[in-house]
Amino acid sequence: MTETPAPEIFVRAVAALRSLRPRRELSLAEVRAPQRLAPFAYALTAEADGPGDVHATGRLILLHDPDGQDSWEGVLRLVAYVRAELDAELADDPLLPSVGWSWLTDALAAAAAPHTALGGTVTDTSSARFGDIAGPARTDDLELRASWTPLTEHLVPHGEAFCDLMASVVGLPPVGVALFSQRQGD
Repeated sequence: MTETPAPEIFVRAVAALRSLRPRRELSLAEVRAPQRLAPFAYALTAEADGPGDVHATGRLILLHDPDGQDSWEGVLRLVAYVRAELDAELADDPLLPSVGWSWLTDALAAAAAPHTALGGTVTDTSSARFGDIAGPARTDDLELRASWTPLTEHLVPHGEAFCDLMASVVGLPPVGVALFSQRQGD
C-alpha cells in the first residue's frame, strides 16, 4: 500500500512552521501529530519559561483536508493548546479567561496573521491534593484551546502569533523590552 503524497499547500504550510525561530525563552520541537483529525497533520510542541519560574507548555497542530470541512471555512486548520500553572492570586481574577483569550487575539492581530473561523475556550482550574498524593497542596492552571483557519499557507505569522501567545502566558515582555530585574547590574 502506497502512502498518498502530501499536497503542495500542506508541504508549504509545514515548511513555514519549520522555519520559525522563537525567542530564547521558548523552545519548539516537532512531535507526532494526531492522525484522525484530518488526512494530513503536522504538530509542534512548545515550552516557555517566564519570570518567577512560570512555565507553560503548548502544542500547535496544522490540519489539512484537501476537501475542506464546512466548520473550517477552508482546507487548512490550526489548533492551539496552551497550559500554564498560575499563582493563586492571578487564578482568582474573574477576568482571567477574557484576558487569556485576548492574548491569542492580540497575538494574531499583531502578527498580521489573516484568519477566519476562530473559536476556543479558556479554562482556569484550581486543584487541591489530599492524602498521599505528592506535589503542592494546591495548583491553579490556565488552559487555552483554540482553532482557526489561516487564509493562506504562509503560516509564519500564525506560528509567530502562537509563540507570542506562549510568551504572554508566562509573563514575558515584548522582545526588546527588559523587566527591571533583567537589566544589567541588577
